[in-house]
Amino acid sequence: MKTIALKYLSVALASTLKFFGGPITGVILKLGWIETALCSAAGMMFSVLVLTYLGSGIQELIKKNRKSQPKRFTKTTRLAVNIWQKFGIIGIAFLTPPLFTPLFGPILAVAFRVPRASIFLWMTSSALLWGLAISYIAHKMTFVQEWIK
Repeated sequence: MKTIALKYLSVALASTLKFFGGPITGVILKLGWIETALCSAAGMMFSVLVLTYLGSGIQELIKKNRKSQPKRFTKTTRLAVNIWQKFGIIGIAFLTPPLFTPLFGPILAVAFRVPRASIFLWMTSSALLWGLAISYIAHKMTFVQEWIK
């Protein structure tokens, strides 16, 4: 019982920083693809939960301790603004696992002043969708498993 809980925790922790880490960890630990998907989604949602509540505080802390003014428009900020203008929170949430990472996506949503309920709804949907898709691919495609080993 302890070992399975540690496997689940490992997959979730791997997904808190970079979402693709969860499915890869699940394959390595020989978990089923649905278990891997759910644990990956849980890991991402842990990051979303923490950063949604601490996001504005983190932004203020960074702003206060920054020595020079940041560039106003970078490739990343332009991309984020374009996605926001075209698709809103749904676009940000959908692209968080593959593009923005579970760390940057929620901070971006907080910066655009999205209500927390919307952040949780769309980020959860996105995490489950991407978790199921990536975990299925990682577990069913043998060349992915060979590449991981």
